[in-house]
Amino acid sequence: MTVAPDLPETELVFTRRFSMGHRLIAGSSERCAMVHGHNEYVTVRLTATHPQRLDGQHNMITPFASAKTRWHTFIDNAVDHALQLSDQDPLLTWFRTHEPERAKRIIVTPGDPTTELMAALLLTKLNAFLHDDGGFLQAQGIELKETPTNTVRLNGCPDLFIPPVNRPPEECWWNRADHSIADS
Repeated sequence: MTVAPDLPETELVFTRRFSMGHRLIAGSSERCAMVHGHNEYVTVRLTATHPQRLDGQHNMITPFASAKTRWHTFIDNAVDHALQLSDQDPLLTWFRTHEPERAKRIIVTPGDPTTELMAALLLTKLNAFLHDDGGFLQAQGIELKETPTNTVRLNGCPDLFIPPVNRPPEECWWNRADHSIADS
């Protein structure tokens, strides 16, 4: 029996810039308790779920546009210029009561919207998109650069990093292959 040699691992890597605002209320620092913003960069690394030899004609895993369009649309239209707030933040209630249309632009997180948590939630969302698109590609990791000196890299399955919530997983926005950024 002849065993085929392992194919070299090839990653498709995409970076997108977005602006955001957030605040951390669980005691990080008084500075971070004030609403403030960052210009962030999110980089994702994708590989083929079932690697194959290049075909001799097109010679690509998949066209870049096919691999990145849905993700970039989500970042550009849902994440860019959104406000990130904890599901416990009183500002969330204020927005829902006084400015319900603007409340739709708030990314609601289970606990403080730290860079670590956002990396896990965004990687989970990306996995939902990839699965919904047929599972041809899989996410290997994500890098979220909050500032030029602060970056979070998350590799593998992000499930263990996301705090538990009191609802079924399919009800959580990060598990759905749509452009939602909040659950209600």
